[in-house]
Amino acid sequence: ARLAITSAATAVAAVPFSLALVLVESQWAPLHRLDQGAAERLHRYVLGHPSWLGVLDFFTHIVWDPVTMRLLVAAVVVWLLRRRALRLAAWAACTAITGGLVGLLAKNAVERARPHLPDPVAHAPGFSFPSGHAMTATTSCAVLLLVLLPVIPKAWRPLAWAIAVVSVIGVGFTRVALGVHWVSDVVGGWLLGIVVVTATAFAFEAWRSDIGRPRTTAAEGLEPEIATAEPEPPAGEVTARSPQDGRRSR
Repeated sequence: ARLAITSAATAVAAVPFSLALVLVESQWAPLHRLDQGAAERLHRYVLGHPSWLGVLDFFTHIVWDPVTMRLLVAAVVVWLLRRRALRLAAWAACTAITGGLVGLLAKNAVERARPHLPDPVAHAPGFSFPSGHAMTATTSCAVLLLVLLPVIPKAWRPLAWAIAVVSVIGVGFTRVALGVHWVSDVVGGWLLGIVVVTATAFAFEAWRSDIGRPRTTAAEGLEPEIATAEPEPPAGEVTARSPQDGRRSR
């Protein structure tokens, strides 16, 4: 039943991405006009305001670069291992790795060309859809939030959410403004990142249920117990539901 729930949640989360993929592959005219218009307007603005180029480069290649995002996730994984939160560390690493692999597979399957603009201000290798920067920011910020929210004071949690949202939206803006992605590439990266996080988070929730821990919400974080002295139950104290009567047994 839990596998079915995880599969169903992943399938539902995949619907928006699948729709975006169909529209991109079919070269839907309204989407093409949106992509082309946004790319050309932002490109003209950047050409007319050279000082913006340095700002965009700084954020896209340093602050929100996929390497930076993955290093942050790696640091959190190391911290979780030191806390002996082994399953949560495995979830964080698995989500980051899966996101990278899925994004790469999607790029090579779609093989969409990047924008070709006059007087380009930036270049990027590889295919365009979905945006790897946008997808990595989505999965990484989700991992950081879902892991760290329990140890962030409640008064500071809105700020944490705001930083994550600004990072995800901001990196998408920089990619379009630099002329290396279409708007639909960025949206596709966001949506595919959500699919990956949904799949792994529901799988982790199934594990929590198996050991008798209550369901959580995004506002609580994936493992609220990370804020306690024992983020994972000792091996001899794991509880499970009896298949005969549904009661918990040791």
